[in-house]
Amino acid sequence: MVGSFHPTYLLDLGKADYKPVWQLQKNLQNLRIEGQVADSFILVEHPPTITLGKDSLSEHILVGEEWLAAHEFQVFQIERGGDVTYHGPGQLVGYPILDLNAYNKDVHLLVYKLEEMLIKTLSAFGIQGSRRVGLPGVWVGKKKIASIGLGVNHWVTIHGFALNVNPDLSQFKTIVPCGLPGVQMTSLAEELKRSISISEVKNRVIEEMCALFQWEIRSLSRNVEILLTADGLEAKAFRPSWLTVQAPPAGVMEEMEGVLAKGRLHTVCEGACCPNAGECFALGTATFMILGDVCTRGCRFCAVSKGIPCPPDSAEAEAVAETVKTLNLKHAVITSVTRDDLPDGGAGEFVRVVRALQKKTPKTSIELLIPDFAGSEQALATIVAVKPEVIGHNIETVPDLYPHVQPGANYERSLKVLADVKRLDPAIKTKSGLMVGLGEKTQEVCRVMEDLRKAGCDYLTIGQYLQPTPKHLPIMGYISPNMFAWYREQALERGFEKVECGPLVRSSYHAQP
Repeated sequence: MVGSFHPTYLLDLGKADYKPVWQLQKNLQNLRIEGQVADSFILVEHPPTITLGKDSLSEHILVGEEWLAAHEFQVFQIERGGDVTYHGPGQLVGYPILDLNAYNKDVHLLVYKLEEMLIKTLSAFGIQGSRRVGLPGVWVGKKKIASIGLGVNHWVTIHGFALNVNPDLSQFKTIVPCGLPGVQMTSLAEELKRSISISEVKNRVIEEMCALFQWEIRSLSRNVEILLTADGLEAKAFRPSWLTVQAPPAGVMEEMEGVLAKGRLHTVCEGACCPNAGECFALGTATFMILGDVCTRGCRFCAVSKGIPCPPDSAEAEAVAETVKTLNLKHAVITSVTRDDLPDGGAGEFVRVVRALQKKTPKTSIELLIPDFAGSEQALATIVAVKPEVIGHNIETVPDLYPHVQPGANYERSLKVLADVKRLDPAIKTKSGLMVGLGEKTQEVCRVMEDLRKAGCDYLTIGQYLQPTPKHLPIMGYISPNMFAWYREQALERGFEKVECGPLVRSSYHAQP
């Protein structure tokens, strides 16, 4: 896989008439030709519609105009290749508006990839799809389940594919499907002998398209929003299926919260709205957040409360150690809010917690996720001196986004924190974390990896940025699991010892020494 990912808009239009969607396609194609928008992928379900491609014969519509009008069918002569096609409820239609200059200027390769996506989607539901030479589309045995027809202008595509999920298959008797006399049509519901929802299949299609075409799903640009409004259309808010988290077993959250409340402790799991809190709590693990739950910095991505914090709790270190012992943790992760109000930035409290843990539960390995202490080498040295197994400091994002994402931080200062840990004690493992989906470029992420390795960083985590509340930074792009797998490969190639990359990965996810 090459390191070139394509920003792409996803427009899930739900159910919409053919004509305004056709117009939207043409408008998007024109803007793409002019370089004013990124690639787009439209997903939609149409009311009963018949479309005639460039090669269509009128006699391939087998019913008269009166019948079509009586049954509220619409008919359109369009600019794609191929013959006659039926669209209707229960059929998922996809229109990729792509600049083929980024895809080897190869229309046949695009058709092949669309077929591959459809075959993989069917396979996910236990259906074996196949190709037929010279007949674009996908087949199940001798029956056709998906059709493909494209138009191209200045190497930018229009139109796409239609996948039969659970349509009324009798409607295909109104035409000679794809101009193939005697062809039988089928659907996922027909092959599975059960009902299946469009949304279920749609989620899989999106994931397969992202993997095959190396897409990063971006927020809609203003230009695209204007087009939608002009055509009377509305795109649904998109949240990828790969961000779905299973609910933990009943009582898990309450039990862990009870243990934490007993020690008057905070966790970053709750404070930062971590999506993995249920999973980690179910395993009896948590990332303890010391020095209170109010931060002195105003990072625009973080859900932890901002303001004037309370003085440090003198009993906190002992309470953390007692809770770690109660939970019988083999590895304890300790982090904190940033405390610029304290002379040492809170380094002394980290030291007290580490010493308490080493005394009360000496077999537990210790990982600290520390702030930058405003660049204080003395504060950092006191922490290094107590020898935790791992010291982490998150780089968070690429350098160009620092002023926008975390205005109180400094990229070079954060790299120096990691480098200084290694200089003071090379035996301590160092770790950093990075969020993606804030508008960074792939190459920028790879350069951050290289900077971290130069600083001696051993472990790396990369995860999807998720907007905690509407007041926080918006998500600029959704990164697919396939793209995270590529980032992991890149990190390992650059020499990181351990790498966790995935949509739901956070700094202490699957943490271990």
